[in-house]
Amino acid sequence: MNHFPWLTLIVLFPISAGLLIPFFYPRGNRIIRWYTLGICLLEFLLITYTFCYQYQLSNNSIQLREDYGWLNFMDFHWRLGVDGFSIGLILLTGFVTTLAALAAWPVTRNPRLFHFLILAMYSGQIGLFASQDILLFFFMWELELLPIYLLLIIWGGKRRLYAATKFILYTAGSSIFILVGALLMASQKSGFPIFDFQVLIDKNYSSQLEIIIYLSFLVAYAVKLPILPFHTWLPDTHGEAHYSTCMLLAGILLKMGGYGLIRINMQLLPRAHFLFAPWLIAVGAIQVVYAALTSISQRNLKRRIAYSSVSHMGFVLVGIGSLTDTGLNGAILQMVSHGLIGASLFFLSGISYDRTRTLSLDQMGGIASSMPKIFALFTAFSMASVALPGTSGFIAEFLIFIGIINNTNYSIVFKMVIVTIQAIGVILTPIYLLSILRQMFYGYKFAGVSIPYFTDAGPREIFISICLLLPVIGIGIYPNFVLFIWNNETGYLLSQTLLRNL
Repeated sequence: MNHFPWLTLIVLFPISAGLLIPFFYPRGNRIIRWYTLGICLLEFLLITYTFCYQYQLSNNSIQLREDYGWLNFMDFHWRLGVDGFSIGLILLTGFVTTLAALAAWPVTRNPRLFHFLILAMYSGQIGLFASQDILLFFFMWELELLPIYLLLIIWGGKRRLYAATKFILYTAGSSIFILVGALLMASQKSGFPIFDFQVLIDKNYSSQLEIIIYLSFLVAYAVKLPILPFHTWLPDTHGEAHYSTCMLLAGILLKMGGYGLIRINMQLLPRAHFLFAPWLIAVGAIQVVYAALTSISQRNLKRRIAYSSVSHMGFVLVGIGSLTDTGLNGAILQMVSHGLIGASLFFLSGISYDRTRTLSLDQMGGIASSMPKIFALFTAFSMASVALPGTSGFIAEFLIFIGIINNTNYSIVFKMVIVTIQAIGVILTPIYLLSILRQMFYGYKFAGVSIPYFTDAGPREIFISICLLLPVIGIGIYPNFVLFIWNNETGYLLSQTLLRNL
């Protein structure tokens, strides 16, 4: 490494700046939130500058690579690097986290800890997407758990203890499988283990060992993504978490599982991935329909949106299993698209709760007359989640459909069955989303009485929503707005994966 350590600066800056927050005046909420927002915005500008001026899009190799010895006696290094996959998700992280910090302004209970946890998560998420060392990847994966747990158990709803306990049991328990897989992958017959991604990518394993390692990582991703039947922690967590925390969960945290599936399972274990790809497709297609049906039955607003997230993540599984550059492009775009749309829907459900003090759809109705701006924004993002043409969701799902059809390794019958199941999921999506609009905003009663007057969205809330809506529409109208970032990497990765399976 002979360049300025841009990535190290990007990873460490938020949490380092957050260490100053405990020294702020305990009741200086105004100063704390402005400071946190400033750090988040400065970090996002630093990310944008680095990738605009230090990264070459025409080069599909790992760039800006940094390697510092940490524990040299066991080859544990601070190894960072980025490619198109990393950049797309790091930009998403910076964008959503900055808006989540702005959304968290109403938090008045222990603001110093709350905002420090946001900055700590910021560093951990970027560190994971930039990791080029499998132990560092595990370290960053674990770094996310405690902030989410604390954000949930301190600022959560009435059932926050149950939700937080379930979250930590699921996520911490599954994380052990990453460590097991990492140690198996890095083990050597003689000498120290090797944890460098660039060395491990050329390592050959026996078929049995590669399958074991693949499944070990897949268990952890199955919880985080999530994949059926390891998804049940997600609705409970979303149902109790503060809406700014939900923005981080839906916008970024779920994407860590999809990224790990591409970065480690697909890139480092291509033979096992080739073997399990049809199963990922089948499970993903079933998940799209199952979660959509479950969402329809939910009477809690945030739980319904949470199950819609599970459904949309099923498309990501299908795209990753498609083994085509079109399908993989669609999977990554679906992660970015859902990161924007999911964060928006949870934000709007949160500010609606602040006014109505209920999340029960059975107790809502007719509030569009007093909250027309929230109604308009909720409608816009619901249409995006439905994958209306002209939005990012449509492009992502369309690419995934085309990716499955274009794969010549799968039989016609298999492809038609998968496409049909996905199409059913697409049909079910407007049912549970449009019913939210009908039950919340139409009708004549609220909680069984005459409709009270509610304050509509303010300038800060409108600004956050518009910032999230613009890229959703921009990507839908001109997909190359983001696809060019990782398009080279998808073709190269798939060519190497298929070549190693010949």
